[in-house]
Amino acid sequence: MSSTVSTPRGILSPTRLGSYGSPDAGSSVSFTPLEPDFNDGDETELHSVSWNQDYGCFAAGTSNGFRIYNCEPFKETFRRDLKSGGFRIVEMLFRCNILVLVGGGDNSQYPPNKVMIWDDHQTRCIGEFSFRSEIRAVKLRRDRIVVVLEHKIYIYSFMDLKLLHQIETLSNPRGLCCLSHHQNTSVLACPGLQRGQVRIEHFGLIMTKIINAHDSHIACFTLTMDGLLLATASTKGTLIRIFNTMDGTRLQEVRRGVDRADIYSIALSPNVQWLAVSSDKGTVHIFSLRVRGVGMNLSTHSNASQGPAFFQQNSSNSLEPLISPNTGANSSSSLSFMKGVLPKYFSSEWSFAQFRLPEDTQFITAFGSQNTLIIVGLDGSFYRCSFDPVNGGEMLQQEYVRFLKTDSRPGLSCGNTSF
Repeated sequence: MSSTVSTPRGILSPTRLGSYGSPDAGSSVSFTPLEPDFNDGDETELHSVSWNQDYGCFAAGTSNGFRIYNCEPFKETFRRDLKSGGFRIVEMLFRCNILVLVGGGDNSQYPPNKVMIWDDHQTRCIGEFSFRSEIRAVKLRRDRIVVVLEHKIYIYSFMDLKLLHQIETLSNPRGLCCLSHHQNTSVLACPGLQRGQVRIEHFGLIMTKIINAHDSHIACFTLTMDGLLLATASTKGTLIRIFNTMDGTRLQEVRRGVDRADIYSIALSPNVQWLAVSSDKGTVHIFSLRVRGVGMNLSTHSNASQGPAFFQQNSSNSLEPLISPNTGANSSSSLSFMKGVLPKYFSSEWSFAQFRLPEDTQFITAFGSQNTLIIVGLDGSFYRCSFDPVNGGEMLQQEYVRFLKTDSRPGLSCGNTSF
């Protein structure tokens, strides 16, 4: 691969442009300007939705540009409607003015094999990578840009856009990849080279861990913010498993159902007390977790001298520090006392709370404040639901918005962009 990359002194100094080569790509291409389109028709199609790193916002890639929404309170904070087509991938970097865009759709002039780094403060593209094959996903953290192709992952420095690592994977058409976002950890999760494997890269510790998570292919996974816990689901879609990423130990297993399902998203609450799962079956499930993060007290252990040593100290092979007492919140079979005698199904932990949605529509989920769950759908729907942390059961819908149809929208001034 060879790619065109701007600004040799880093994309955070966007007034200086240049180019870099990296191993595996196509020829240089000039930057394509984004031409505004002020036509406010109702023909906008939704291509994608994705959270920012702290789940406080989400980006929507549309057939004619992109839009940014705040979750609590719900509000469209920004949009770009373009004459030149839309984007299949829109990735935010927290709430700053830098976004990553990948084209998509029948009428888009932006190719699906090119990553564009867009500075909305300057309203221009300040860097790009071109590849020979279609880009499946792009993930960001403050110091890294990760580009996911079907069989390979490329990790670049965000400061100078130099290639740092390459990882080969099993066929990955979903673009599965996840990053930690805590300042003291640098963790990446991606599919391994064998069916059912998840590869964990602890870059700060220069350590690779292979977790044999499932017998079937991996369908979905997520990391805690510190990257020290991993939740996974397979293409079978019946079980969700939680692992310690330091030693690969399985800490808990919960059951979504007995029928095969396509898992769309897995979300972990910031305190790792709850886990939410959405699927094509039309029900979002919340589970109570008995695990706690290895680095739950990272905020109080932030000095550099306690970096790798701190993680090694708290990642012993003993499961005791990682498993909290069972609160009994998840329901289980009345025959669970016969665990080891009856089939595993009868000793499963089932969901604690549920919310019903239309089937066959893709939804992503994230935890909000005060025992709420945020749900965003590719049909342009936004839900905010509350759940009872003691009794569970059916969640209550607190808010519903058809966000592509909303009339309240911000101005299109090109000042200091803040999402």
